[in-house]
Amino acid sequence: MADQQRGRRAIEVGPTGQTVAANIARLRKRRELTTRQLSGILERAGRSIPASGITRMEKGERVVTVDELAALAVAFGVSPTALLLPLTDRAADRVEITGGGEVDALAAWEWGIGRVPLTITPGKENTELVEHRLFGAPQWLAEHVGYSVRAAIAKPMAPTEEGRKAMDEMRKRYKEETGEDIDPDALLARLLGVEAKGGEDG
Repeated sequence: MADQQRGRRAIEVGPTGQTVAANIARLRKRRELTTRQLSGILERAGRSIPASGITRMEKGERVVTVDELAALAVAFGVSPTALLLPLTDRAADRVEITGGGEVDALAAWEWGIGRVPLTITPGKENTELVEHRLFGAPQWLAEHVGYSVRAAIAKPMAPTEEGRKAMDEMRKRYKEETGEDIDPDALLARLLGVEAKGGEDG
C-alpha cells in the first residue's frame, strides 16, 4: 500500500504543479518557517504532512492534493490562488497554465480571482463572460460584492489628482460618444461591473 501511495504521488508534475512547488517554498520562507514547523501547523489543523513530504513538494517530487493545497493556503494565510499562480514582476510576463497554455500574468490572475475567463472565443465574448460569472461563483457573492462597492462609493472620496484627471477624461469621452453626462459614482460603478443604486429617489 505504501509503495502504491508513493507511486501515485511520484507522477510527473506539470506547469501548475511546478508553480505550486515554488510558491510553497517561497511562502514558507516568507513566513520564516522550517519544514518541521510547517508540518506541525498542518498537523494541528488536521492535515498531516511530514517535513520530508513538504521538502519533496517544494522540489516538485511529490504531487500536492487539493486538500493539502487548501490546508497550506490556510496555514500561510493566503488564498489558494496564491499557491496556484506564479508571482511575477510584471503583468505582461508570460506564465504557463495547465490546460490553458501560455498567457499574460494579468490574464492568469484575473481568471484566478474569478473576474474573467482565461480565454475567450472570438464571437462568443458575451456568452462566455456571462457563463463564467454564472457558473463560477454563487450569485449571492456577486450581490455582496456589488453591495460592498456601492457602500464604499457612497462614502465621501478624495481621489488623487491623477485619478481625478483620468475620471474627467473618461467622462469627457463618454459624453462625446453618447451625448450624455455621467456622474463620477456611476462611472466608477460601471468600471467595477456593478449597478449603481441611489437612495430613496432611485
